[in-house]
Amino acid sequence: MSIALFRRPLAEPEHLDIRHGDLRFRVALRRLPTARRITLRVSSATGEVVLTLPERADLASAQRFAGAHAAWIATRLDKVPVRTPFAPQARVPVRGVPHRIVHWSTAGGVTRAVYGPDGESIIAVACADAHVARRVREFLEREARRDLGEAVRRHSEKLGLSAKRIAVRDTRSRWGSCSAGGHLSFSWRLVMAPPFVLDYLAAHEVAHLKELNHSHRFWRVVRDLCPGTDEAEGWLKRHGAELHRYG
Repeated sequence: MSIALFRRPLAEPEHLDIRHGDLRFRVALRRLPTARRITLRVSSATGEVVLTLPERADLASAQRFAGAHAAWIATRLDKVPVRTPFAPQARVPVRGVPHRIVHWSTAGGVTRAVYGPDGESIIAVACADAHVARRVREFLEREARRDLGEAVRRHSEKLGLSAKRIAVRDTRSRWGSCSAGGHLSFSWRLVMAPPFVLDYLAAHEVAHLKELNHSHRFWRVVRDLCPGTDEAEGWLKRHGAELHRYG
């Protein structure tokens, strides 16, 4: 008997369409050699639905599994925050304070967080219409890089250590990370959270420069650097996913 009979077709779809009443969900397919069973995940940040299955699992089984969990998918998607684009009049938090995006000029200029005539907190953007979203994101990334750089330096000095490099990215699965080489990486979205949250994440990753683990010793270092650790952790658990709704 030919072995080819047991091969999975090469042109496998990248997603499945699952129906639940009048709703239709697009479910991305991911095959993993290490997967032992079919699993389903809904990202609380983006709303992406991903079905992970073992290499030898057939598509019919995947379709049945996803279909049987259609109601669960609908419930999880209901909890994903509504997206807020970086567009004029949208309200975006900066250091925990809502700011209204104001496109005040089509001429080039510096994007700034300022107070409007009535004392309202605004993000003033000066650029062509098509570039508003990009300018707002660049502004937030710049502010995040500055705030995180200051917080990392402050906490590093307390430990007598220093980070090799600080990077700011749009990470989805974690707010920060520390490599074995002393390179720190953070989500720029932390600048939208209250300052004590950003400060905690900076302390958390700086503590990894001394303890590259999550042992009791590590958490002692974190709490010495940041007494508000529990408060910040609680804020992230309650509101962290909301930061991914912007932009």
